[in-house]
Amino acid sequence: DVGFKFDKIEAGYVETYLDLAQKHLQQMGFVHGGVTATMADITTGFAAFTLVNKNQSVVTVDLKINYINPGKGTQLKAKGHVYKAGSKLFFCKTEIFIVNGLEETQIAFADSIMAVVTKEDMKK
Repeated sequence: DVGFKFDKIEAGYVETYLDLAQKHLQQMGFVHGGVTATMADITTGFAAFTLVNKNQSVVTVDLKINYINPGKGTQLKAKGHVYKAGSKLFFCKTEIFIVNGLEETQIAFADSIMAVVTKEDMKK
């Protein structure tokens, strides 16, 4: 269990958070880059998923993450949204923050593309 939780879910918009534990950290106590990338992927994936029909899902076809600050704190937060929704592709953005007490610092941002899929697509 990685421990991601949802704070807000709206059509095309999702906020997630993760209470950090030792398993999420790398050397010197910084949050692991893989945890940050996974959080971006999950957050934008669910933002896109809020916009698909009942018989559809989404899969990640592209994820580009930019690390802008090292993250050292007690919690990781992400805000993801769909900025362009198409019939087959959703273009999404996520901002990721580290929380230290009352202070939040952006540590990364990501762009992702989610493809709309159905059960029939997965059988091919």
